[in-house]
Order: sequence, then C-alpha cells, then structure tokens
Amino acid sequence: MSRRPAVLVLATRNRHKIDEMRVLLAGLGPVEIVGADAFPDAPEPEETGDTFAENARIKASAVARATRHHALADDSGICIDALGGRPGVLSARWAGPGSGASEWIARTLREMENVPDGERTARYVCALALAAPDGTILGETEATFEGRIARAPRGTGGFGYDPIFLLPDEDRTAGELTPNEKNALSHRGKAVRAALPLLRRHLRLP
Repeated sequence: MSRRPAVLVLATRNRHKIDEMRVLLAGLGPVEIVGADAFPDAPEPEETGDTFAENARIKASAVARATRHHALADDSGICIDALGGRPGVLSARWAGPGSGASEWIARTLREMENVPDGERTARYVCALALAAPDGTILGETEATFEGRIARAPRGTGGFGYDPIFLLPDEDRTAGELTPNEKNALSHRGKAVRAALPLLRRHLRLP
C-alpha cells in the first residue's frame, strides 16, 4: 500500500504568500502543501512578538496544534534605516488596521519624501518557523533582501512593498522582476532554501 503524502500547512491565509511559497517548495518531494484557509477552525493568532522570528513561532505553533499537522510559518516585512527600522513587524499594519499595499506605500513615500537617495537603504526580512503537530518548534531560518526605497512605485509584479523596493544594481524594483528572478534573490526564497533540509528531515521526505 502506497504511503500517503505528508501534509505541510502554511500558517497563512495570504494567497500571495501561499502561491509564492508553493513555487519555492515545489522541489521538496511528495508533500501536500495547503494554506491555513483549508482549515476553517485554524486560528489567526495575534502577532504579539517584537521580532519576525517570535511572530513566526507564534503562528507556526498555533496552526500546527489546531490542524494536527506540521506547520510552516513565515513572518516578514520591510525595515527602513532612515525610519529607525520601521515598519518592521508592523509592515502589514503600517497604515492602520485593514490597510493594504497602496496605503503602506503611500505612507512610506510621505515619510521618506525628504530623505536623500544615499540614505534610503532598506531590507526585507523573512523568518520561517517549522512546528510539529503538537506545536513544538522544530527549527527556524531567517534571511534578508537588501535594497533601497524608490521615490515612486514601479512595476506591477510581486506584492506588498515590492513596487518601491529598488535594487540599485539592477535599476529595477522588486515589482519589475519576474517571479523567478524575485525568488532567486528574495528574503523568502533564501529562507525557504535554507529550510529545505529541515523540512525533508521532519516530514521524512527522500
């Protein structure tokens, strides 16, 4: 009798993240990858951590316990040097509850209006945490993606702050990269690649 594929729950209901993570995890092996939205009773835990890593642990543990499957949580955002590292863990709430990417970008550009080009450095950060079905954290990875804040949005690809996240060496924003280009360079791509051995080991994949 053939063995049923392992199940890995992505501890998010964000369709952009789920789609991107599925592409990044495509080579993992015989595993069924589902979002937390596949489990109506799975919680959306409050992100009370002071760091991306703390929030990733909170989400992974809560979703794993609720679904009784291994759960992989991503917590990520953008840290802007001229703003003292903000918005950081508040990246998805930067313009208030219920705000979206256009509002986050508009606030960022307002606050950065008088910042010279040489002082517009920023980085995306991605922290991943893998939890066992009982909520125990099995391992973590973290990676960054260095760039600068552009003076106006460019490109329609990606999501979040991508249209204003400028790669100076490319003279393109992350919103102007193809999905494959972005995955090769991005914080999330690096963090997922670093997590592959951990995932294979705990999901017992070849």
